[in-house]
Amino acid sequence: MRTPDPSFWAGKRVLLTGHTGFKGSWAAIWLHRLGALVTGLALAADQAPSLFDLAGVDRLLASRIVDLRDQAAVDASLAEPFDIVLHLAAQPIVRTAIEDPVSTFATNLMGLAHLLQGLRRQDSLQAILVVTSDKVYANADQGRAFAEADALGGKDPYSASKAAAEIVAASFARSYFNKAGVPLATARGGNVIGGGDFSRDRLVADIVRAAQAGEAVVLRHPEATRPWQHVLDCLAGYLVYAEALALRADTPRALNFGPAPGGPEVSVGELASLAVEALGAKPWRHEPDPHSIEAKTLAVDASAARRMLGFESRLDAPGAVALTMEWYRRQAAGEDALRLCEAQIAAYEGGR
Repeated sequence: MRTPDPSFWAGKRVLLTGHTGFKGSWAAIWLHRLGALVTGLALAADQAPSLFDLAGVDRLLASRIVDLRDQAAVDASLAEPFDIVLHLAAQPIVRTAIEDPVSTFATNLMGLAHLLQGLRRQDSLQAILVVTSDKVYANADQGRAFAEADALGGKDPYSASKAAAEIVAASFARSYFNKAGVPLATARGGNVIGGGDFSRDRLVADIVRAAQAGEAVVLRHPEATRPWQHVLDCLAGYLVYAEALALRADTPRALNFGPAPGGPEVSVGELASLAVEALGAKPWRHEPDPHSIEAKTLAVDASAARRMLGFESRLDAPGAVALTMEWYRRQAAGEDALRLCEAQIAAYEGGR
């Protein structure tokens, strides 16, 4: 299974949006380890604690606190040339989007449009990868895994914003970047877990908080299934994808990233049971949300990434949970967050 190639990334000028978030912080740490010259563009971290602060990510890159909803601020931050752009910045929480849909659309849709508009002036770009979501598909809860050619849609504001981002990215590619010879693609990642996630309404983060408080975590939809993957599998896929976009003209312009094809579906309740057992925490309890419009089933077919990139996720759900909970246990015991991330990246690169 392929992992990111240090010979490709060493010395690359990389623009990474969303570097203050959970997944963005892991990406910044990995890119720094690969030798890339990283510039981060994002709002300040909105979690306390945050992996960005705990790991001192600001020491690993040129960190620029910029609101992507402000075109002038974005333009001012893109004065220098970049080789690779990884766009991870987003409002990623479904329930937050339901509470504040306008702000979510402004960030996830117009933030992307502002970034791509600013990048049109760049003449050194080798690839642009826009990260969207597994929730971009028109999901009728039929239980089948979505492939890249399936129809886009979204019943809730978050899903709709990400499906719309797919359309925005494709329109900029066809209108501008294809003509300039710059591949622009979208990566549709599954539900990510990993150490250092402290976000509100994220399953693992909620489990960790409940365990620390000596309480049982509350699940709204334990029967729902999701395409779980560890943050290292997800990011490895993105980085390998960006490499392929820069090097091979036949690389597809949209790919799913999720569990290895053929694996079992894992419900929210099953994943939560693995997590609370690993932490020695109280069993979860169920409080239904009768007003929820979240999908009951969601799966993505990641076989195209295996076929086109030679990449597939390495960790199954139990392995992803074990690695995640190891991070939280060791960090709570006083180990340095950055060193924990670096050690898990090194082990992943080494195939362990």
